[in-house]
Amino acid sequence: MAKPYSVDLRERAVAAVLGRGLSRHQAAAQFGFGVSTVVKMGPALPRHRQRGPGADGRAKPKAIAGEHHAFLARRIREGAFTLRGLVAELAERGLKVDYRSVWNFVHSEKLSFKKSRRRQRARSPPTWRDGEASGSRVRGGLRLSAWFSSTRPGRRPTWPR
Repeated sequence: MAKPYSVDLRERAVAAVLGRGLSRHQAAAQFGFGVSTVVKMGPALPRHRQRGPGADGRAKPKAIAGEHHAFLARRIREGAFTLRGLVAELAERGLKVDYRSVWNFVHSEKLSFKKSRRRQRARSPPTWRDGEASGSRVRGGLRLSAWFSSTRPGRRPTWPR
């Protein structure tokens, strides 16, 4: 990907079109631009004088690299962690990063872990009564023995004849 054109070069191309009366095609050929580039430069020039060329669209380098990358990968494999805790540990080592940078690192390295299904099943109570096979009539156990104000059915609507 090409680098953005400098403000000086942009000003000279626009001056050639506006000041010397060159056509946009002639200015594009003289400065080595595309015609559409010269067309877009005219109205955009006051903005570019103030702040220079825009971003070039290249990817930003990763915030966690080198020594910090190795430390973080090793630290995650050691045991339980929280992302906020990892941010604090990196700050202690001299690297100031935000939560999102650590999340992106953990996600891209596929180092996150989730609770296993077995652990989740062990914590949930059974959905059947004692002494019955699983999957047998669960509906009977779901009927309320007493009505509460929030579950009591309302009055039946009376429709005009």
